[in-house]
Amino acid sequence: MSSTDRVSEADGTSSAPTSDPNYKWKVVAMLWFTGFFNYADRQAIFSLFPLLQSELSLSTIQLGLLGSSFALVYGICGPIAGNIVDRARRKAAVLGGLYTWSLICMATAMAKTFPQLLFFRAAEGLGETFYFPASMSLISDYHGKRSRSRAMGMHQTSVYIGTIAGGFFGGLIGQRYGWRWSFIVFGGLGVLLGFVLNRYLREPVRGAADLEDLGADSAKPEAGQMPFVKFLSVVWTTPTLLLLMATFCLANFVAMVLLSWMPKFLFDRFHLGLAVSGLTATVFVQLASMVGSPLGGWLADTLRRRFTGGRVFVQMLGLLGAAPFVIWCGQTLSLGSIMLALTAWGLFKGMYDANIFASALDVVRPEARGTAVGFMNMTGWLFGAATAPLFIGIVAQHSSLGVAISLAAVALVAAATLLVAAMTMTLRRDLERMSAGLANPSMAA
Repeated sequence: MSSTDRVSEADGTSSAPTSDPNYKWKVVAMLWFTGFFNYADRQAIFSLFPLLQSELSLSTIQLGLLGSSFALVYGICGPIAGNIVDRARRKAAVLGGLYTWSLICMATAMAKTFPQLLFFRAAEGLGETFYFPASMSLISDYHGKRSRSRAMGMHQTSVYIGTIAGGFFGGLIGQRYGWRWSFIVFGGLGVLLGFVLNRYLREPVRGAADLEDLGADSAKPEAGQMPFVKFLSVVWTTPTLLLLMATFCLANFVAMVLLSWMPKFLFDRFHLGLAVSGLTATVFVQLASMVGSPLGGWLADTLRRRFTGGRVFVQMLGLLGAAPFVIWCGQTLSLGSIMLALTAWGLFKGMYDANIFASALDVVRPEARGTAVGFMNMTGWLFGAATAPLFIGIVAQHSSLGVAISLAAVALVAAATLLVAAMTMTLRRDLERMSAGLANPSMAA
């Protein structure tokens, strides 16, 4: 019986296994649309910065705080959300998060002051923090060693399309109808999507794909819960996971620089309209990442079958390849040149992004994967993304926004160095220990 046939009877929507051999890819497709709104909702506000600055008389530091507030709450709540995901049905977590952040997004339209806007922005981070721990854990139980990077890479493309849609349509709707309608439209569509997922998404047995990879008994009961204290011990004694978390922190810092400040950078330097600034800041990077992510997923799955560091190697290539183009973006005075730089940046970024969670979940037991993703989100957003909008705003206020953007490339080089350490010093041992513990639970750390 394959992993797609193993459906948990705890899922109230279906107690019978599915015989559809393509269902594991249909799961990716359904979650793709959820990931789309997860990012469209959070990105729309950045294209609205000029309108918010004008209507609410906000400073650049206050604009930076809007980006940081979301990331702070998203990061702080990550481990808690992940631990809940490991103790509850992933389907319920996906749906609960989708409904919550969509309704909060709609409620943002009621904000009339900066404190109110800041509150709703932070609250949306609370709703969205459940999604990635749940979706990555769920996908990992449908896709094992041979297809995990490809599945997560395909899902990752929802981030790019969602970012484009949020940036462009957020600016377009705001430009024509006012900034409040951007939040109403995106939030309302997310609620409608929830009704579809409730009907068709099914809960898999935890660890099914990994047991299948190991040739273990397919009828083996699903993994039990891991106590939170024990999970902390596992994190501390799994150096590969620690290195991947630190890498994600640095990479997410740079990604947040792009998402939060590039629309305003283009608006100021090239005098583009709101919608065009939002589109230009996202479309070249995200469409290139649409190519880079599946490419990185395919390459990582291929190399993973040949040597243990295959996934991490592809991530390192992505970070080093992106660094010079980050510098180029901040320094060029040509609109055509920045479009080329954004495209190259996006291609390499996609190669890294496809393997963020695939690499980490290779060294984490199935019953702790939601918590692991939550911890990664905590480090990536609390210490990376949360600091980026405010840090860049401060640097820009004392020098220029172009210089601030270019300086972010240093973080990518540092992140690539951490991945080299993981490949050469820790990865093989951590992979062997995880596999041994899965096959023989009494041997687990």
